[in-house]
Amino acid sequence: MTGPLLLRDAEVDGRVRADVRVADGRIAEVGAGLVRRAGERTVECGGGALLPGLCDHHLHLHAMAAAERSVPCGPPHVTAPDGLAAALRGAAPDAHGWIRGTGYAEGVAGHLDAAGLDAFRADRPVRLQHRSGALWTLNSAAVRAAGLAAGGHPGIERGADGAPTGRLWRADAWLRGRLPPAPPADLAGVGARLLRWGVTAVTDATPDLDGTALAAIGAAVRGGALPQRVHLLGVPPEGPAEPLPPRVTTGPYKIVLADSGLPPLDGLVARIGRAHAAGRAVAVHCVTREALFLLLAAFDEAGTRPGDRIEHAALVPAETADGLAARGLRVVTQPGFITDRGDDYLRDVPAADRPDLYRCAGLLAAGVPVGLSSDAPYGPADPWAVMDAAVRRRTRSGAVLGAGEAIGPAAALRAYLAPPGEPGGAPRRVRAGAPADLVLLHAPLRDALGSLGAGAVREVWAG
Repeated sequence: MTGPLLLRDAEVDGRVRADVRVADGRIAEVGAGLVRRAGERTVECGGGALLPGLCDHHLHLHAMAAAERSVPCGPPHVTAPDGLAAALRGAAPDAHGWIRGTGYAEGVAGHLDAAGLDAFRADRPVRLQHRSGALWTLNSAAVRAAGLAAGGHPGIERGADGAPTGRLWRADAWLRGRLPPAPPADLAGVGARLLRWGVTAVTDATPDLDGTALAAIGAAVRGGALPQRVHLLGVPPEGPAEPLPPRVTTGPYKIVLADSGLPPLDGLVARIGRAHAAGRAVAVHCVTREALFLLLAAFDEAGTRPGDRIEHAALVPAETADGLAARGLRVVTQPGFITDRGDDYLRDVPAADRPDLYRCAGLLAAGVPVGLSSDAPYGPADPWAVMDAAVRRRTRSGAVLGAGEAIGPAAALRAYLAPPGEPGGAPRRVRAGAPADLVLLHAPLRDALGSLGAGAVREVWAG
């Protein structure tokens, strides 16, 4: 925001037409017939809805920036082996000769290992990230360059002979340390893209952020490259080593229950307990039924703390919803996956489990606060597409998946208006004294909710 602002004739709270004055990064006045002051920029809103800025409650900033300089290798861009071959053979290596692919799914060319990836490109080191973000597959040149044979990380998959297969699970930091040095991530493109959609606050859900990553995010916020407020789950339990800028806050402590191997109960209880003892809630990555049951057992032993939340909750049996509410847990979920991967779920997930996928309505009915998010770059980043998916529950082919879990458009929007520290909580409102993170729509709210889409956004201001 560059100076004082007077928004004339905006629709506030979906019903009231009013003028809104902004000064010094905050809403100064809301009322009828406000008189323009010297130096104020005036925007004629024409009855368009004025909303607080949207908050994406779970994404990965550095991974989004990396995806912008990577080769898309999965749906919807690549859907078959010949498409993967074309993408990798046409990819330009980086300054160190490496090729980075993202978004791979088994439906493209099966379960790849190093030899399988060699068939698509073998002359350069290639690392290919699964669309879940949990798995990297390296071709033979990359296996040699990264030194996987001598590596000691438990995520290095090995064959019966002890040789690495090229598949590397949950080992991003380890692999990054084996790669040629890369320049600091440029978050400006990510910030600009999110701002165009009306996103003025984000929760970065990357676990175990090191000092370099924290410093990069802080610098991007201070310098304006990242105009959003940023809530961090990856800050160590003891807190950041260096002070964070005012627009960067520390959230719950992120714990990952890896799909490739669940931890023992006592270990999980201890991790939750350490975070709670440090005054931090926890945010636990949980995508399988088994992980959910393990997590609930761990909470029963460790106890819960206000702010404890479950990330993804991809499979939630109906009978557990009341238990989540009784324990005071929140859920941050991504119905955008229903659109993005729903046809794969219809093919691969047993019919009896499909109603449990990315629940929304059932959790809300049980009293569980539900925040919506993208999980970008692993899910669609556009918040309006995520809201539409929560409402329509349609796959790319048009099939409806989990119709009983659909929520109304107003409820979907409210889930993006909750504050970063309280996903699923009461939505923020346009009120005097509130931060001037604002989204102006072209039309009144009722019209915008009738057809959810990013085209509804006219102008955005971030503090």
